[in-house]
Amino acid sequence: MPRPKDKVFSNLADRVQDSLVIIPTYNEKENIQQMIRKVMSLDKKFDLLIIDDGSPDGTAAMVKELMPECEGRLFIEERSGKLGLGTAYIHGFKWALARQYQFVFEMDCDFSHNPEDLIKLYDAAVNEPADMVIGSRYIKGVNVVNWPMGRVLMSYYASSYVRFITGMKIRDTTAGFKCYRRIVLETIPLDRIKFFGYAFQIEMKFITWKYGFKIKEVPIIFTDRTAGESKMSSGIFKEAIFGVLEMKWKSFFRSYKR
Repeated sequence: MPRPKDKVFSNLADRVQDSLVIIPTYNEKENIQQMIRKVMSLDKKFDLLIIDDGSPDGTAAMVKELMPECEGRLFIEERSGKLGLGTAYIHGFKWALARQYQFVFEMDCDFSHNPEDLIKLYDAAVNEPADMVIGSRYIKGVNVVNWPMGRVLMSYYASSYVRFITGMKIRDTTAGFKCYRRIVLETIPLDRIKFFGYAFQIEMKFITWKYGFKIKEVPIIFTDRTAGESKMSSGIFKEAIFGVLEMKWKSFFRSYKR
């Protein structure tokens, strides 16, 4: 089914408040204010929604400190307890859909994703045009900084495994730096998303692909966090590896018409 025409922007200055960046947080006091200020300083204007899962270190309070200086472009949704990465993003997607955002971004708070690359993802979505744009670590070799070799190999071959099982051609299937056009999030039944950990990233790509949306990967350099504690664990990768088989099997019994 043809995609509805999106609003056409005559120049970069016209592209105001059409884009929302969603950042889930849990104990990110070392990074949060620096990240907010960096996003707010970009030439392209992005609104920013923080989904905080009850961080005991005061992350939410630090966000609220900056809200007056962000001219109505910074928002926070507070949840009680760690409810999972996937549920945080789905909460944010629904928040965005209830408003007029045309482009919705996922990004980590720890500067592993360079905020300046938001513009690269946005331009690919507008100019290709693409329905989902992925900031890819593996589209041009392996662009990862400060990861131990074992983790690089685990991530790289996990993506290879996902491609083999699902049939997707995406090089970085576990990437968490993405841009969605609004139509994608309106089409996907968000309440039926199964995974809440990092397998959520695979599931969202798989369903987007199954619905026939255009997916574009753009190269980024991924730099491991230098402040705060990593949320990664071996259990997260196990969820992704075994969950992919279940996800592929169930896809045979599901309709993806739009």
